[in-house]
Amino acid sequence: MKKIHIQSIIDKSTWDEFMMRFGKASLFQSFEWGEVEARMGIPLSRHGLFEGNTLVGVFQIAVMKSRRGIFLHVRHGPVLSSQSEDYWDTFISYMKDMGKRENAYFFRVNPMIFDSEEQRKMLRDLGFRPSPIHAMDAEYCLVLDITKSEEELLSSMRKTTRYEIRKADSLGVKVSHYVDKRHLDHFFDLYKKTALRHEFVPHSGIREEFDVFVRDGKAVYIEAQYGSEILAGAIILFYMGQAIYHHGASIPSKIPAAYAIQWAAIREAKKRECTRYNFWGIAPEDKKNHPWRGITGFKYGFGGVPESYMHAHDFPLDIRYSISYLIETVRRIKKGY
Repeated sequence: MKKIHIQSIIDKSTWDEFMMRFGKASLFQSFEWGEVEARMGIPLSRHGLFEGNTLVGVFQIAVMKSRRGIFLHVRHGPVLSSQSEDYWDTFISYMKDMGKRENAYFFRVNPMIFDSEEQRKMLRDLGFRPSPIHAMDAEYCLVLDITKSEEELLSSMRKTTRYEIRKADSLGVKVSHYVDKRHLDHFFDLYKKTALRHEFVPHSGIREEFDVFVRDGKAVYIEAQYGSEILAGAIILFYMGQAIYHHGASIPSKIPAAYAIQWAAIREAKKRECTRYNFWGIAPEDKKNHPWRGITGFKYGFGGVPESYMHAHDFPLDIRYSISYLIETVRRIKKGY
């Protein structure tokens, strides 16, 4: 049997080649996302899992500092060529050692593998437990096949969605595409209002994210304006053949600006020869009171099929994890997730 070992990876082409084969859905394990986290001041390291001389896995480790202590986060990872128990054992051993060095009280993973009882059992048997946090990082998402023609895409939408897209056009809603980060000031004005209206904590690092991805032509900011008023905006990322609706913001209006933006984003994705449009997070079907229920209905109007990936799992490293688990469980229940 070939020896399985871990070593650092600094070469982007090696990383991207592996991700193209095994990690197309793992946005947060992209080399670009590692740069985003580094710009945000988050300590980050990149590693490769090798069987002999063959690369069989990659993972980025972020050292996260919270009020309760330090934990290690492998977001959307690890990305493995197969869910081999030997690969996982080597990964876990490495994470334990790093956890001791960093004085971390647990490490968290959420590999982008399709959810199944078999995969859940595998993680349980390895010593993981489901994270108490709500479904995050597009564990439940809606994906639209955009290899069809525009006419076919429109015809497969809900009648009301199709009507709102055409209404926006007939009203003269102006949709603009920007790749200059100076235009993000408009977005953040909308974003603050959206966060207050829906009572959520705004994401940090959006400017860094846009700056990194747009540098390689992998991001665009799309804005909808009616008259002199900017009504909605969205940041779209392009990664491994898919377009991702990653951030959106709007103000209440009878003008269907948000519909115009989504249709413009889908058309832009087709121009870039993407095959999938990912609407990102949606509410699980069994969570009828989920805070995302409203936006989920909006997204479903464009068509697409839901995809369900493994929920985040934690590997406790010491007793402090029990306290953190209880606190996060209470918070999730209070928010209705």
